[in-house]
Amino acid sequence: MPIGSRFARYMNPVLNALRELDGSARPGEVYNWVAQHLGISDAERSEKHRSGASKVENDIAWARSYLVKAGYVDSSRYGVWSLTEQGRMAEALSDEHIEDIIRQVQTQAAPGLVAAEVTEEQLEKAVTQQTEEAAPEDVPRGYREQALEIMQTLPPHGFERLCQRLLRESGFQQVTVTGRAGDGGIDGIGILQINPFVSFKVLFQCKRWTSAVGSEVIDSFRGAMAGRADKGLILTTGTFTSPAQRNAVRDGVLPIELVDGQALVSLLEQRELGLVPRTTYEIDYKFFEEFKN
Repeated sequence: MPIGSRFARYMNPVLNALRELDGSARPGEVYNWVAQHLGISDAERSEKHRSGASKVENDIAWARSYLVKAGYVDSSRYGVWSLTEQGRMAEALSDEHIEDIIRQVQTQAAPGLVAAEVTEEQLEKAVTQQTEEAAPEDVPRGYREQALEIMQTLPPHGFERLCQRLLRESGFQQVTVTGRAGDGGIDGIGILQINPFVSFKVLFQCKRWTSAVGSEVIDSFRGAMAGRADKGLILTTGTFTSPAQRNAVRDGVLPIELVDGQALVSLLEQRELGLVPRTTYEIDYKFFEEFKN
């Protein structure tokens, strides 16, 4: 398989997804749109890259990185993918144009090597170095992987207590971990106070998984919740299948909020729990150019 060819199939779908989603979207929204419109199965989405991320989602993110380099997608630092003016005005990219984009990006990333000499691993490393600033959330970052690995190796009760801490830090009150056997998978309960007049009783479940949580888990948890709470919440170190995501918010049943592994790490970041922020600097070579003469 030519290097970059597996990314190529996602370039037009990424652009189409962003157009359909009004010009901008979170990565997860794009992944779901592309998977639905290309008929990608949940089993295929569950296949893991060596970094631990979904192979499909990794490839879609790389397609987006190529489009950033080509000027079709904005290089937002805030986790939102958006079309540039060029991307909004562009029609469907032809196969030849896509090949040109891939070739140009690869040449910029590895200028000293001809295509036949470049391995996929070398190319990915080179393009990562060039796109990391433009697409910080697309390229797996070391601390996010490590945080997930640590959470996945916690004992069950330890992960439940971590979720309890996150809920407390997020504004929940009276958060109690129950974790009783035979309780339908209910691991705890909390109260979310919206304002002085409105509050919600929330039951939560903690899944210390590396795989995807399926729709059957949603059904089982909802059954255990019946008559006991206003909302449900499932937190997992893994992911959720597309049917599970649809089942969680379907009409006529108790709603269940879903928090996957990446969202858990983001919560740790926002609240600086287990993650210590650091400031670093890069050389701005352009700044020094005017002083060279």
